Amino acid sequence: MRIATFDTKEAAAAAVAKEIARALRAAPSLVLALPTGRTPVPFYRELVRLHRRGRAPFARATTFNLDEFIGLGRGDAGSYRAYMDRHLFDHVDLAARRIHVLDGRARSWRDETARFEAALGRAGGVDVAVVGIGRNGHVGFNEPGAALAAGTHRVTLARETRRANAYLFDDDISRVPTHALSMGIGTILRARRVILLATGRSKAEILRRAIEGPVTTRVPASLLQVHPAAMVFADRTAAARLSRKVS
Repeated sequence: MRIATFDTKEAAAAAVAKEIARALRAAPSLVLALPTGRTPVPFYRELVRLHRRGRAPFARATTFNLDEFIGLGRGDAGSYRAYMDRHLFDHVDLAARRIHVLDGRARSWRDETARFEAALGRAGGVDVAVVGIGRNGHVGFNEPGAALAAGTHRVTLARETRRANAYLFDDDISRVPTHALSMGIGTILRARRVILLATGRSKAEILRRAIEGPVTTRVPASLLQVHPAAMVFADRTAAARLSRKVS
């Protein structure tokens, strides 16, 4: 895995945004997998800025979000759909029909995951997946376990994951859903490129395990080691425990 380190989280996020903007200019019909959470906020801020300058065209792009809480959907303030509207979709020229976010309110999660997988198939798969890493090593909502689901699936969220998302629910962990829908690790690994964005001191140890430790489903992000075109963008605090650092 290639590693790029930056002095600040803003610089790391801006570098990822520039990579995506460059990819959009080279292939306007790009298919993107997109993350949520605190870490990507400055990434989206910079991407919107580049779009407004005409350097990140979204009109022909297609997006698939990595995950969504079960029980929440568009219109719910704590949903990842609301997060994406707030940070990206409301600010770029991305056509509504090209936006794919799992519907946590769907009557049948099995039907919803099948719908999502079918849409992925019609789009030809993911060109570039931008992902983060949870403190327990999860990617998307693929939590550590003895085995990982390859395709889009329902997952029980770890308490640590729910705690990390409490900021979306007025810091009340009891309001954070216990289950979610997530793009599978197999789908992420089939993306033609994967960019992992990691920032902050709290990610230093898990990033070391993901990049330099053994490949194991107990650290889902470690599976990115086998991807032929994966790259890590990290700030210096997140990269502090890596034995090799590339500026």
